[in-house]
Amino acid sequence: MFDVPLLIGGQSRPAADGRVFERRNPLTGEVVSRVAAATLEDADAAVAAAQAAFPAWAALAPSERRARLFKAAELLEDRSAEFMTAAGETGAAANWYGFNVHLASGMLREAAAMTTQIYGEVIPSDLPGSFAMALRQPCGVVLGIAPWNAPVILGVRALAMPLACGNTVVLKSSELSPATHRLIGQVLQDAGLGDGVVNVISNAPQDAPAIVERLIANPAVRRVNFTGSTHVGRIVGELAARHLKPAVLELGGKAPLLVLDDADLDAAVEAAAFGAYFNQGQICMSTERLIVDAKVADAFVDKLAKKVASLRAGDPNDAASVLGSLIDVSAGQRIKALVDDALAKGARLMAGGQVEGSIMQATLLDGVDESMRLYREESFGPVAVVVRGEGDEALLRLANDSEFGLSAAIFSRDVSRALLLAQRVESGICHINGPTVHDEAQMPFGGVKASGYGSFGSKASIEHFTQLRWVTIQNGPRHYPI
Repeated sequence: MFDVPLLIGGQSRPAADGRVFERRNPLTGEVVSRVAAATLEDADAAVAAAQAAFPAWAALAPSERRARLFKAAELLEDRSAEFMTAAGETGAAANWYGFNVHLASGMLREAAAMTTQIYGEVIPSDLPGSFAMALRQPCGVVLGIAPWNAPVILGVRALAMPLACGNTVVLKSSELSPATHRLIGQVLQDAGLGDGVVNVISNAPQDAPAIVERLIANPAVRRVNFTGSTHVGRIVGELAARHLKPAVLELGGKAPLLVLDDADLDAAVEAAAFGAYFNQGQICMSTERLIVDAKVADAFVDKLAKKVASLRAGDPNDAASVLGSLIDVSAGQRIKALVDDALAKGARLMAGGQVEGSIMQATLLDGVDESMRLYREESFGPVAVVVRGEGDEALLRLANDSEFGLSAAIFSRDVSRALLLAQRVESGICHINGPTVHDEAQMPFGGVKASGYGSFGSKASIEHFTQLRWVTIQNGPRHYPI
């Protein structure tokens, strides 16, 4: 079991009032983590520590910031086994956490490389003798709010580029993966970033609204980034706007995978199965809608149904389990209700559908239409639905018939044809002949519509986590009208 203290100003400490909460394994019910439940005063202290550390971190030579972030990446990899042990918090397979560590260490290395890539520019001035510059400078304290579903990747993403840009960070951990997020903070502390450069706050679930509001309202917090549901993202966005704080929001998705009539069906099936069911479909980019040309739909569904039937879900510690647990029993109940609604309205169950506690078998439905909740609502589980259309324009209309717009994919042997469609799909990300689930540290990652705004990832993050300033030097006399 993990004891999870707060990390404030480089020190591990309990909550101010000594309260704790427990995180239990969704499969066994065993306590995995006993976690400090931060008070509002703890939230204030974390921001104060980050603010105190900001001048020295911002003034650090970029090559030194780079060296410390590289060291953090190495330490993260070295402690991969500790992260994998924490997988019990979410019921995920240990190898999912291992993959998380691999990509997250890459994100730290990419952020380290960006410390010397934060450019300004010289701008020609109409004023005689005026030398004008646009400079990018660190903002101050950045608040990162990370989710549980890819806890190492998304916890690191919440702070890597803010740190590279010279900011200090308060990371508000997920109530469902607090040990993992606290371990990220410890790795960065042990890498020698400096006391207060990274602070980690954990809170009891019932305290989350008050803690988040207090953190965002703090005048020292200058930027906010949040990854999570669209529902909570709207709240975070409203709070940030109320306090005039720029925010990056990466929210929910309902990713479409379009299968054109000339697609390689075997390749599309493999990508669809991976995109829909990896990590039990609990990924913002998960393939939820399979939008298939009617000419090839029967053949595609037949091939995919066979593949889905082979993806056994069970205890992630069982070598026979390809898929693990959902985040909790209530998730299974919620997703099953969406499936039952679709079946009651005429959808056909092609594979899966069984739910036992927090274990749900990979599920495929055909014949889904807009009368069913699954047509529009994000399942965030191991469920994919087939929607049929005739011709590319029909498939495009179906793909865009969603409030979400994070990731998408198109399968076609004619890449030029697919590229023309990709440019019209309303999403922040689109992959041709690849799955909807794909992330690389150097790529711009963000959505449109109800999937949020702003982009994480390398150079794309610089504008979000720096302040653009206009600075001039007047050389020689200047004429004034009065």
